[in-house]
Amino acid sequence: MKVANMLGERFKNAPKDCVIESHALMMRGGYMKYMANGIFSLYTPAKRIMRKIEQIIREEMDAVDGQEVMFPVVMPASLWEESGRYTSIGSEMARWKDRSGNPMVLGMTHEEAAVHLARDTAQSYADFPFMIYQIQTKFRDEPRARGGLIRVREFTMKDAYSFHTSQADLERYYARVYEAYNRIFTRCGCKNFISVQSDSGMMGGSISHEFMLLTEVGEDTLAICDCGYRANMEAAVVSVTNEPGEIEPLTEVSTPGVKTIEDLQKFLKMDEKRLAKAVVYQKNEDDSYVIAFIRGDLEVNETKLRNYLGFEIHPAVDITKESGIIPGFIGPVNLPKNIRVVFDKSLKGIESLVCGANKPDAHFTGLNAARDLGEIHYHDIAKTFAGAVCPDCGKPHIQIEKGIEIGNIFQLGKKYTESMNMTYLDENGERQIPIMGCYGIGIGRLCASVCQESHDQYGPIWPMTIAPWQVEICNLRVDDPQVKETADRLYAELLSYGVEVLYDDRDIRPGAMFADADLFGIPLRAVVSPKSLQKGCIEISARDKSFREDVPVAEATTWLRDKVIEMLNI
Repeated sequence: MKVANMLGERFKNAPKDCVIESHALMMRGGYMKYMANGIFSLYTPAKRIMRKIEQIIREEMDAVDGQEVMFPVVMPASLWEESGRYTSIGSEMARWKDRSGNPMVLGMTHEEAAVHLARDTAQSYADFPFMIYQIQTKFRDEPRARGGLIRVREFTMKDAYSFHTSQADLERYYARVYEAYNRIFTRCGCKNFISVQSDSGMMGGSISHEFMLLTEVGEDTLAICDCGYRANMEAAVVSVTNEPGEIEPLTEVSTPGVKTIEDLQKFLKMDEKRLAKAVVYQKNEDDSYVIAFIRGDLEVNETKLRNYLGFEIHPAVDITKESGIIPGFIGPVNLPKNIRVVFDKSLKGIESLVCGANKPDAHFTGLNAARDLGEIHYHDIAKTFAGAVCPDCGKPHIQIEKGIEIGNIFQLGKKYTESMNMTYLDENGERQIPIMGCYGIGIGRLCASVCQESHDQYGPIWPMTIAPWQVEICNLRVDDPQVKETADRLYAELLSYGVEVLYDDRDIRPGAMFADADLFGIPLRAVVSPKSLQKGCIEISARDKSFREDVPVAEATTWLRDKVIEMLNI
């Protein structure tokens, strides 16, 4: 490929809305063009990178017995009504009607389509286990599109679905895919990535992991311990230790105007860990109230609370007088019976707590849950924090990191097969419901994440395995017959060896040519110039600046070919 023939431009500056490096560099480098919020067209360099990522994924999915299939992007709403997600998923899913008035959806994920494809075919236990996967376009009307290809609305994704006759078989296969994902990300050039326990969200299932590229610009927050514990903030277990203290009588205390935990702590001169914080939510469906009680120094993890409740909630925006809730003075004693109450386990074991008295300007001290509330159940609904106690090793070593999610895997169980009536006959001729696993990787996000991790101020530094081209030839003097003949020959010989080459023979200043070459991020650069030819050499360097050598002209082709092979196998 010659740069002169390539559609696309390189720019000195990025658009103002590019807030992270990968977005800025891929816009500057002519990898993609903005069309609408979270929707981009891709130029040739980006498409070549993603094609290589897809090939790596195909090789690794095939190696774990995957079968590539293709599902439609457009699906009838009836399929999603079977699973129950047509109504449970909000505005993220695009719904519309075709010309015949039939309700349709654009696929944002394909669990339903996978069950539909398999349920009439896999009828016997002998047909199991199997895994089907696709690489396909999806659309999710993401409200927070950001970071270029990091979070988009239209995207290309590899999604895979495995089907099993037992939980043990699913777990064995899940472990195989887990290792395949490690190989995929390593082969694509990711360095600083980890897997973490995660929340399954709309996908469902009880066990899930996310693969995270650690970076300060990541939008996911992770809880990490040196012992090996890893979890997404949404799923991180919070372990706290409490000093029981002495049992005291329940006493009402006048606290005029003291409505916040901070003010209450100062007013009573008491540790936040002895205060019960009340956080009010409302059920999305009917605006009924839910109050979460948690230790005063902690915050509620809304994902955990939502998962425990089993329905969608939002922070309360309008607490009516009729509700019996007194904002700023809320406590579990004498609350109206129709209010759902959840207690975080951080309150367990504290013999005397401070809480609101459910009347203006008053709090209770000496609240003893067992004595004053009777039998209550505690749940982990707290958000973890730096220095928290690790649930695995028991030491206060939790660290908080940021990361970009580059892949996820779920043990879905029977969520979709049961709701969509997929069954098979077991060895005894009895009808059984198969168990599913789900495994996803966003192609564009992985591309952008590699760029985010591997770049300098001048442009991306693509690893050889996914680079758009393997070698770039820079002809610094197209008007010099010797330089042109040498560069042209090098280009032709490398192509004959099967090396992927980008050839820049434009009549432009060397500085502009090198600036473009940095934005292309190609691993190896061969510079042909009058100066190097005076020494009978071609200057060859690495984009990551790890080496620069003068290689004799006669040896340059084989030297570059061998170096490409070496870098592919590292």
